[in-house]
Amino acid sequence: MPASLYDTYERQFDRGASLLDHPETLLRQIRACNNVYEFNFPVRVDGELRMFTGWRAEHSHHRKPLKGGIRYAEHVDADEVKALAALMTFKCALVNVPFGGSKGAVRVNPYATPVEVLERITRRYTAELLWKNFIGPGVNVPAPDMGTGEREMAWIADTYDGMHVGGLDNFACVTGKPVTQGGIQGRIEATGRGVVYGVREALSHAEDLGRHGLEPGLEGKRIAVQGYGNVGWHAAHILAKEYDARIVAIGEYNGWLENPDGIDLDALEDWRKEKKSLLHFPGAKTHDHPPGMLEVECDVLVPAATQHVITAENAARLRCRMVAEAANGPTTPEAEAILLKNNVLVLPDIYLNAGGVTVSYFEWTKNIGHIRYGRMEKRLEAVKESGILQALEKASGHVLDPEVRELFGRGSDEIDIVRSGLEGTMVDAYREVREFARRSGKKGTDLRTAAFAVAIEKVARAYESLGIFP
Repeated sequence: MPASLYDTYERQFDRGASLLDHPETLLRQIRACNNVYEFNFPVRVDGELRMFTGWRAEHSHHRKPLKGGIRYAEHVDADEVKALAALMTFKCALVNVPFGGSKGAVRVNPYATPVEVLERITRRYTAELLWKNFIGPGVNVPAPDMGTGEREMAWIADTYDGMHVGGLDNFACVTGKPVTQGGIQGRIEATGRGVVYGVREALSHAEDLGRHGLEPGLEGKRIAVQGYGNVGWHAAHILAKEYDARIVAIGEYNGWLENPDGIDLDALEDWRKEKKSLLHFPGAKTHDHPPGMLEVECDVLVPAATQHVITAENAARLRCRMVAEAANGPTTPEAEAILLKNNVLVLPDIYLNAGGVTVSYFEWTKNIGHIRYGRMEKRLEAVKESGILQALEKASGHVLDPEVRELFGRGSDEIDIVRSGLEGTMVDAYREVREFARRSGKKGTDLRTAAFAVAIEKVARAYESLGIFP
């Protein structure tokens, strides 16, 4: 029987913890999931009451509030929610976001459920969390995950607001909301953009790349993306359009596309809007065996769908030089051992897909602060930058092109600040993990083990500061 995502998490935690010198009691506390709330609730569907099962797991209370998405999926169970909550703890610690880890889920197929039923499910789920104090701006702050998005987060915020009349910080109870409801620009793209920043940073250290058969830089790199949802879509478009990478394969649940010369993403988007499917796009070859996409020849494979798609059975057949884990838990420990033996560079999920929680933190602080990023300083920045440009023009005797002047003299909007903060966060976190791997004293410490060690160390310090553990 395949190991569960929670079993995988525990093995990864133990490897990272083995590199640290902390009391076993403290490590057991950090490793364990503090609590899991599982509940059943009725929702009226087609005139009859139907029961649904929901969860909210709280892995660690070392920081407040707790943070983690809400997943709508038919396959979800308590173990999966616990594992995802644990991963949230270490993602937050790794990128220095001061939240504890949490996760929620409802067992439902969101793609086969009418919108009005999804709204009832979401509002009732929110009420259940409220009754048990599992949601609130300073308690536990949900966000989107697989099967949920801005719409569901808006329903949650509205339900919470209606049950806390007059609460000043009510809309900080959830992130990933529409901008018009207190959301933040750049949140939808955040996880995918964070993946790009992480891959770019890993490819900037030339001395690390030789044994993996990689050259520095993203330009011209052959990228294969498995999973073309929110994360995979944004990662692919940003890689292709901002960094001139080649998207040579795109995989979905019902098949995949391949074009070694690169897939035209704009043409593909037009095709998908018309046909409601990626398959049989005339600009690429269609394959009807989804798992085969993982074995396409490429430089970077981006699994952006679900967990445990790279296994001991298929790992040796992968023909990539880097696996960039955009999804949670896409690689089993047995598969990773094979990849590392074959000199494949693995960028771990607890680092690489932390862009979402990073920008969620920005949204939460925006809601708590009640002011839009860039609002106060944009005009001041624009005036200063315009003065610098005028001085350069005067000194050089050359008048700048109006478009150049507009680009460099407009001041920073919210989206600019968010992207800059996300970029800095991903760069700093990678360098911290890389440095730990280099100085850990154990030859060949992989990035996942180093990332867990760095994150566990930060959580341990937080617990030790409470004076509970010697």
